[in-house]
Amino acid sequence: MVLETDLVVLGGGTGGYVAAIHAAKQGQDVIIVEKEQLGGTCLHRGCIPTKALLRSAEVYDTVKRADEFGISSHAATFDFLKVQDRKNRIVEQLHAGVKALCQKNKIKIYHGEGAILGPSIFSPVSGAVAVTFPDSDEEELIIVPKKLIIATGSSPRTLPNVEIDEKLILTSNGMLHLQELPQKMAVIGGGVIGVEWASLLNSFGVEVTIIEYAERLLINESVAVATELQKQFEARGIRVMTQTAVKSAAVESGTVQLELAEHAMMEFDKVMVAVGRTPNVKGIGLQNTSIQFDDNGIKVNDYYQTTESHIYAIGDCIDTLQLAHVAAKEGELAVRHLLGETVTPLHYHDIPKCTYTQPEIASVGYHASNFPENMNVKVGKFHFKGNGKSLIYGEEEGFVEVLRDADTDDLIGVTIIGPHATELISEATASIYLNASALELSDIVHAHPTMSETLMEAALDTYGLAIHK
Repeated sequence: MVLETDLVVLGGGTGGYVAAIHAAKQGQDVIIVEKEQLGGTCLHRGCIPTKALLRSAEVYDTVKRADEFGISSHAATFDFLKVQDRKNRIVEQLHAGVKALCQKNKIKIYHGEGAILGPSIFSPVSGAVAVTFPDSDEEELIIVPKKLIIATGSSPRTLPNVEIDEKLILTSNGMLHLQELPQKMAVIGGGVIGVEWASLLNSFGVEVTIIEYAERLLINESVAVATELQKQFEARGIRVMTQTAVKSAAVESGTVQLELAEHAMMEFDKVMVAVGRTPNVKGIGLQNTSIQFDDNGIKVNDYYQTTESHIYAIGDCIDTLQLAHVAAKEGELAVRHLLGETVTPLHYHDIPKCTYTQPEIASVGYHASNFPENMNVKVGKFHFKGNGKSLIYGEEEGFVEVLRDADTDDLIGVTIIGPHATELISEATASIYLNASALELSDIVHAHPTMSETLMEAALDTYGLAIHK
């Protein structure tokens, strides 16, 4: 069967379905081809389920500290299967919401494997999509769109010397299906995924060791943040091994033997591999086109056009920040461009990055370890222990850093490690987007007592004018 349509979106993850809805709202006839479930990695294997688990871990930590708040309670316990059930209910509720939105906007969904075709009897140019349905007797479908958006996402990256079985040696995908927690676990990789899992596992009583090849955790954040995170992790009992390479992993008698550099051997009940994600660019027919791609993803211009201008690519399958909110924005901008609207390219430097550990971490713009050497930067810093709301909540560890260009007075970066950092960063992001100065950020009257006052104080500190420091 052959169908014609205005737009095909290959991949129904966050970027894909947002692009599809935006196009449908502009009157386009839209089809999504998704081989699994709408919502993609973020909804089913990433952002949402892991944050649901982290929230349960946070509540458990709070209950364990009840005596600090004058609350008497019996010894806190948890049921991990109920924790998983809660996570699954949240995912299913949001999944149902995404399906309802697509139905509301009259978007057709085909659950099958899509492959891009080159010029053929169906179309004189590349971009038709052949859809097969491996688990059914349904015949192959050929969809011929006027425009195509590739949004195939990414998959967990692995190590050549570590074989994944998703039972004892797992990726983040396998971790989400655990029915019981191990006693002793290694997390290979100290990036965002690795430290989030280490944090929640530790909260639930797992003995956790992080093994990181680089010189510090969260290599894309500042040295000060990495140092503070490691300090707090180690205070919680998480072992952190940096500048350590994993040479091999072997399953023996129901445990995992890790061979590290210098021939050190360590034994764990389970091992998680969290060394990043790789773009899904294989097996989708790119070789049938003139689209340029490599192991880093599909090559696109500022408007997400590939080398075939009627074919766009967004999200984790291109070489930009692998974040759900980035993919969603890229999807919107790609649709606006293919509809002929004037589009301002996305400034990736001003996009917030969040890590949902305990403590939370968030940053936007430059941080104290990566601003240009030729820039005259003033760094303001304020610790949460000087903030009334933080003390009230019993969450006084961490700090806020604000960076100001002393020559232009522009606000050029904010970094937060501490309570509610992932919410507080929105004020900083809006300020940078609106080209505010550090003085303007500090001039805003912040309600008292709130944790947002830490931003005001750190901004004032770039002038040496912080009140409570």
